Amino acid sequence: MVRDIGIDLGTANILVFLKDRGIILNEPSLVALDERNGDVIAVGERAYQMVGRTPKEINVHHPLKGGVIADIAVTEQLLELFMQKLNLNSWFSKPDILICTPTNITTVEQKAIIQAAIKCGGRNIYLEEEPKVAAVGVGLDIFSPIGNMVIDIGGGTSDIAVLSMGSTVTSRSIKLAGDNMDFAISEYIKDKYQLIIGDRTAEAIKMNLGSAIEVENESDMIVKGRDMTTGLPKTVTIYTNEIYHCLKEMLDTIGEEARLVLEATPPELAGDIIERGVMVTGGGALIQGIDRMLSEKLQVPVMIAENPLQSVAIGTGILLNRIKADRGIFSGLRRLFSSKKVVMNPTANMIDDERTEEA
Repeated sequence: MVRDIGIDLGTANILVFLKDRGIILNEPSLVALDERNGDVIAVGERAYQMVGRTPKEINVHHPLKGGVIADIAVTEQLLELFMQKLNLNSWFSKPDILICTPTNITTVEQKAIIQAAIKCGGRNIYLEEEPKVAAVGVGLDIFSPIGNMVIDIGGGTSDIAVLSMGSTVTSRSIKLAGDNMDFAISEYIKDKYQLIIGDRTAEAIKMNLGSAIEVENESDMIVKGRDMTTGLPKTVTIYTNEIYHCLKEMLDTIGEEARLVLEATPPELAGDIIERGVMVTGGGALIQGIDRMLSEKLQVPVMIAENPLQSVAIGTGILLNRIKADRGIFSGLRRLFSSKKVVMNPTANMIDDERTEEA
């Protein structure tokens, strides 16, 4: 039995959604390479465990950075190795694969992803942009003539979009997201405490103490690193409001970008958003008080997705079902792209007929 596959090709993590089984793979987008011969030492979680702990001849690569593919060859290797775990070639029939890609992906990067997916046993390959998939994954009805707004704060980019009738009405994407926050925390700790910490420690501080609002009852965290002066191990205690001030400027920028998107939204759709609110997803949605901060800036209700880290992967599965179910559009796309086996933005202008008639 063939099962279609959805892939969230994220800067921080790659998630794979398998029809009828849900999310079957969720691992960091990392590859450990032996620089002497180019051999792959580890991928995913195993590579993540090596961050900051490898000898000089082994480097852990982040092939996706800032919402774009920084290293096409390594990304292709990463995707192939993850897909091999699914053993697609042993299935009775080849599956269709929908891959969610960064917003700013180039044609060259698209071709690399497509070739990797086909090489691993995919039949028809669909590429779709992340904000739309995230919106579907959190349960927004983007196919009706109703305005929906989503803010997806990922690892490499923050994507903000207003969607209606299956298409993006207005959007903005900025390279300011989780990775930038980790770096800002590292620099803050270095400047204030003369302590050098690793990427994993900075991420842990963000996850435990990250806040978009100043709090009265602070949490604290013991942080270990290397003293810049002596070179010896050192321990300090960090508090919530320190990290709030560290992240404030970046979070304010994301809020300002969201305000610009809302300002550019047609009045009728803006009215829908005032009534329905804004949905926040991605890893940044887990930052304490981000819904309150954004609501104050946008003057509309703001909600946090139920599963913000898995919204995109879940959305790929829903969209695959939608593509298959909508026979008219699907047949037309198959005829148009039958020689290439590839469909870009397959759900554009896909309309919910029943809702349209009611409207």
